[in-house]
Amino acid sequence: MPFIKNIRLPILVFGCLAVACTDNFDEVNTDPNRPEQVYPGALLGQLQYRLVNTSIGAARSFTHEVMQVEAPRVSTDGGLHRYQVSENAGNDLWNSVYRAMTDVEDLRAISERLKEDNYRAIALIYQSWGYSLLTDCFGDIPYSQATRAAEGTLQPAFDRQKDIYVGLLSNLETANALLDDTKALTFGGDQVYNANALSGGKSVGILRWKKFANSLRLRLLLRILKRDGEINVREQINAILGDAATYPVFTAVAEDAIFRYTGTFPYFNPYYNARVSDWRGGNYYTQFFLGKMNAEDDPRRAIWATRVTVGGVSTYQGIRSGYESNVEYAVDRNSSYLDALKTLPQLGIMMTYSELEFIKAELALKGFATGKTAKAHYDDGITASMAQWGVALPAGHLQKPGVAYPAAATQEGQLAQILGQKYYALFFTDYQSWFEKRRTGYPELPWGPGIPAGNQFPSRLPYPNYLQSLNPEKLAEAVQFMGGDDSNVRVWWEKD
Repeated sequence: MPFIKNIRLPILVFGCLAVACTDNFDEVNTDPNRPEQVYPGALLGQLQYRLVNTSIGAARSFTHEVMQVEAPRVSTDGGLHRYQVSENAGNDLWNSVYRAMTDVEDLRAISERLKEDNYRAIALIYQSWGYSLLTDCFGDIPYSQATRAAEGTLQPAFDRQKDIYVGLLSNLETANALLDDTKALTFGGDQVYNANALSGGKSVGILRWKKFANSLRLRLLLRILKRDGEINVREQINAILGDAATYPVFTAVAEDAIFRYTGTFPYFNPYYNARVSDWRGGNYYTQFFLGKMNAEDDPRRAIWATRVTVGGVSTYQGIRSGYESNVEYAVDRNSSYLDALKTLPQLGIMMTYSELEFIKAELALKGFATGKTAKAHYDDGITASMAQWGVALPAGHLQKPGVAYPAAATQEGQLAQILGQKYYALFFTDYQSWFEKRRTGYPELPWGPGIPAGNQFPSRLPYPNYLQSLNPEKLAEAVQFMGGDDSNVRVWWEKD
């Protein structure tokens, strides 16, 4: 019995301690250094970074080749420069943007619960930007049910593109109304406009978010101008153009929607450590892209392209796009991406003042009251693009042949000139020059001898293959409604 008494005492003591601990277990085991809930500022910066990395990655991997900005040094079969779109060409965009949209929806929901309208508005802007990229690439996509997995919706319906556009435009109008520049972002986190503090009772950053919302709305409205009547496109454009106080838009390069990479952890330019073989060793700029810039002595070449020596002269030289499969271009004999772009802070482009001025140039050409002539907007668009890339506009540049605005030309001739310069202003801006080519037919791209006769300039990206097993019924409905799932199928706004 004495032995039993000796072991019962520690057991009893341990039992008492256990009861005492569990009485306030939650308090004792609360980590004072770990937040009990996620605040908007913690979400914002990271999602901004991931989304813009996706968009400029798309510019480099898809748009630049399909729009004859660049071509591979060796291409024995297929390739975007021959207008052959692989079945997985859109997988990275689909995966990355939908993953980010989950975070954006969390940002919106948390902001709404906390009554933080500025964050909620920024979330709506990112939703509109992200989903616009998806729908303009694929057509009909999951939208209204896309981020409801937590509610049990694992096979979301594919919304019609028209309905998606109604939602995007409405969200941007709501964002404009919600943004209040008398308040800074309570929890910080903004890496685009630094709207984290007030100065003189105002937040310049919040006002710039408002300008981005309305400028983005004009971009989307111009894209669907041909569908006026199905959606009140002209009415919305006129409302924005006619009321700058309610609907401010970009008015200066300083207001560009650009994620400026800090070069410090974790916000590095995503290309900063790219190998030479990946960055410029396997691709060259094309004759089409550099030829016009060479003819006009465009100063942006010094920021974008490497020089090569040809006949003892240092120059910029490109290769053909869509060349024959037996052609192989020599290493380091043609111009490619300048290494300085890999660390350039302003590479994280979403939308710029330059693009807006080209949008207004086209609207003015088509009879909208923009406040200036099409020529004035066109000139300002070129000037703004130069400033965006940090180069001075050379004296007399706007009067050079090939650059000077052709005011005496037909409306179609003027439109071609506007889109020809807009093409350069959209350098590294996700898929926008591809969308504009599909919308307008400009710029006119040369048809390389290696492009098969049956190929067409692509109008969309195919849906990811894995959707056939993850969401087969909804995918089949979308494909049937759109008329197929290949790159020749036109989306709603592109159809005649």
